[in-house]
Amino acid sequence: MATLTIRDFDDRLKAELRVRAARHGQSMEAEVREILRAALTGSASTAGIGSRIHQRFSDVDDVSVPIPSRSEAPRAAELPE
Repeated sequence: MATLTIRDFDDRLKAELRVRAARHGQSMEAEVREILRAALTGSASTAGIGSRIHQRFSDVDDVSVPIPSRSEAPRAAELPE
């Protein structure tokens, strides 16, 4: 295993890393390994597709979709044979 030294690491980032590691119940070193692993393997996102779509479009303002009134009862789809 390799050893990595990070110089000039911002104190604020270190404090945030310490809190994040504690939240996940692990050491700061283990948290950094997990962050790097997720970033380099592309598995950083744990949110589902719906959450990611919502996050992407959450800043769009003034979008309203009219809900059509229902004039008849729902019926089963008619599928071709």
